[in-house]
Amino acid sequence: MGKPSRLNQSVASDFLLLGLSEQPGEQSLLFGIFLGMYLVTMVGNLLIILVISSDAHLHTPMYFFLANLSLTDACFTSASVPKMLANIYTQRQTISYSGCLTQLYFLLMFGGLDNCLLAVMAYDRYVAICQPLHYSTAMSPQFCALMLCMCWVLTNCPALMHTLLLTHVAFCAHTAIPHFYCDPSALLKLACSDTHINELMIISMGLVFLAVPLMLIVISYVCISWAVLDIPSPGGRWKAFSTCGSHLTVVLLFYGSLMGVYLLPPSTHSTERESRAAVLYMIVIPMLNPFIYSLRNRDMKEALGKLFGARKAVFLL
Repeated sequence: MGKPSRLNQSVASDFLLLGLSEQPGEQSLLFGIFLGMYLVTMVGNLLIILVISSDAHLHTPMYFFLANLSLTDACFTSASVPKMLANIYTQRQTISYSGCLTQLYFLLMFGGLDNCLLAVMAYDRYVAICQPLHYSTAMSPQFCALMLCMCWVLTNCPALMHTLLLTHVAFCAHTAIPHFYCDPSALLKLACSDTHINELMIISMGLVFLAVPLMLIVISYVCISWAVLDIPSPGGRWKAFSTCGSHLTVVLLFYGSLMGVYLLPPSTHSTERESRAAVLYMIVIPMLNPFIYSLRNRDMKEALGKLFGARKAVFLL
């Protein structure tokens, strides 16, 4: 029995993204829903960046990292949704080999950056609540910029390494990916060559991008909880912990969706379940983040009011 045929990546080699549904009658509905969600995501996150950059009162470490989180969310969603929308609109399911690896790189990088920023934001809340007298020196602009640079480096290097390792993998003739994006695990299942190094890289990236940031977030909130419980008045406890409410909501949504799939027994895994989880943490949560941070935050609501009030005044002149 001969070996399965291979597609040489140096020659033409396309992958098929099967998407969320193969039913022709559902394509128009999916296109409308995800186009609307994508537009809301982009407008919401870019508006957060605009509000923070235009209001001097929001030029603090917490909002500095929030602006970067909004930028990351917009880029994370843009790495997959436009291609999915284009495939639905043109009724084609193909993505080129280079396009697939490029998409994978940006998904890994911005997905990892999302995790790192959530951990850094948890540390910021820890310093603000547990060491308030040292906050201005501990979270200086230089240190915040250094942490942001470290996040970019720590996410870019593993994402680039994993993508480069995939260029040495030979793929079989059957190249259908049962997702709306180039999922690394699904890609490796299509390989005809040895993928042990690639699989080890996925595990390592899971530890770096998921386990370590989550551990830092949990440690930060344990310390925050102890500090808040030491505050004598209920009002003081509520005021201190309310500054963490938006961040904690996003953390629970983001990691909850990931754990709902990847920590379940392998026997319960299914393509449909994984696709739904991917939609949740790649599209829905980045769309909800601007609402969570603006509706639950008095400073953001006041800044939004000033921004729209100023725009209204300009139009009336």
